[in-house]
Amino acid sequence: MIPHDTIDKLALCFASLSELGAQLTEAQWKLPSDCPGWSVQDNLSHIVAYESAESGGARTTHQAPKFDYVRNPIGEANENEIDSRRSLSGAQVLAEWNEVAARRLNFLRTANESYFAKEVMTPNGPGTTADFLHIRVLDCWVHEQDMRRAVGIPGHLSGAAAEHTIDRLIRTVPIVVGKRAATPGGQSVVIDITGGVPRHIVCTIVDGRAALVKEEPEAPLSRITLDTATFLALATGRQTDQQLADKITYSGDGEHGRKVTSALNMMI
Repeated sequence: MIPHDTIDKLALCFASLSELGAQLTEAQWKLPSDCPGWSVQDNLSHIVAYESAESGGARTTHQAPKFDYVRNPIGEANENEIDSRRSLSGAQVLAEWNEVAARRLNFLRTANESYFAKEVMTPNGPGTTADFLHIRVLDCWVHEQDMRRAVGIPGHLSGAAAEHTIDRLIRTVPIVVGKRAATPGGQSVVIDITGGVPRHIVCTIVDGRAALVKEEPEAPLSRITLDTATFLALATGRQTDQQLADKITYSGDGEHGRKVTSALNMMI
């Protein structure tokens, strides 16, 4: 099956990245982002490199210096590609991106079913190319938001790609509530996300396991309210709940609520 819906979401991300890039000055391209060691430009270079390779482009032979924030072979490969573009202007990286994005989308829209069914290794384990594209939507949208936060140009916080990403991140809330925050048996934690992707999340400990449930109990142990951008920054480990304290509201057992938000990083 051809994942037309996923390709359409990628197209939204690609177009939004191009639109954002067209607004930036060279100084803005060089601003630091919440990704350690990466500028705004570096975030786009990372996406350029992957999508270029997937659409037939050659990977760099450049070797980046050893940076403390690079901790594994995947990080080294990413850094080689990013560092190879650091001598370029933001406008040059954007021009490369626009070419790569057009080529990649054309490839995806004309590929046959066998391409999407091909078995590959994804960040979540063995899967198919279609599964990996599902994750690519998350990666592209998250890095777009990294760029937007750094330059102070909010946008694209709603719509299909935003919903896709927030819903993927919500899948791991039970790990946070159950294992990391050690919520007692029978108790529930409610997370209300407001703004671009409104979500009402109820996570209850049932038979010793945390699960997302539809029914909210009369008196949940803790309730956490935060907007979409704040949830994203926490869930992706870009910022801590202490840094974002003025954007998070707790009710019920606030101490337990803070155990949850302090452990909400789902992208380790």
